[in-house]
Amino acid sequence: MGAARHDRLVWTDDDYHHPPDWLATLNADYESHGPTSEVPYFIGRDPLSVLLEPLYASAGSLGLYLGNQIWGGAVIFNRNDIDGVAFLDELRRTVSDDGLLMEYLEVTTVSRTRMVPIGGTVREAIERPVRWTQILRWHFPSAIAGTLAISLVVLTGAIIAPLPTAAVLTVLHLAINEVLGVRRWTAVLAYPAVFVFVPLLFYALIRRTFVWGGRRYRWRGKFDVTVVKNQR
Repeated sequence: MGAARHDRLVWTDDDYHHPPDWLATLNADYESHGPTSEVPYFIGRDPLSVLLEPLYASAGSLGLYLGNQIWGGAVIFNRNDIDGVAFLDELRRTVSDDGLLMEYLEVTTVSRTRMVPIGGTVREAIERPVRWTQILRWHFPSAIAGTLAISLVVLTGAIIAPLPTAAVLTVLHLAINEVLGVRRWTAVLAYPAVFVFVPLLFYALIRRTFVWGGRRYRWRGKFDVTVVKNQR
């Protein structure tokens, strides 16, 4: 961002397909809405990531879309839309660009979903919710508290009344996919996914380190980050 020559900036990731008109479309979105973000839909490439797909949609993608929140994989804004000096100073002292950018920039999230492949190994599938939970913990603690509370309520229902809960979760996640413009059979996995997702959340909260981009981080506070070692 500091090296960019122009005032209109686009942040993205390299882990999903960018169609030829992607940049032009985002630029047109900015002209209509101002700062704009798209919505990710995470597609699993290993059994655990596939199982968790519906909960990534409901706990992640849907919240970004309905709440006009930023996904760092596709966001456009002008340099003067944020306090760039303060933002870059804090970015150099923390881990999550998405989490920090959410604190500095208000966006309109457009109804356009990008398929993002994730995982590949069980280890990678475990690291993602750990990283996601740590981002919420340090940037939006009330959000992670709410996620835990709702997840525990749903898990309790899944144990006490399995058939009704399974039916409700399946229909709900099919509806969520419709809202996001996605047709994925994995919505039927929402019920069994709850039994994995909730323990993963608690595991993520007690983990002292996590791996991201080939590096292992120890995140003790929002601006207290240590690179433990390179994983590559």
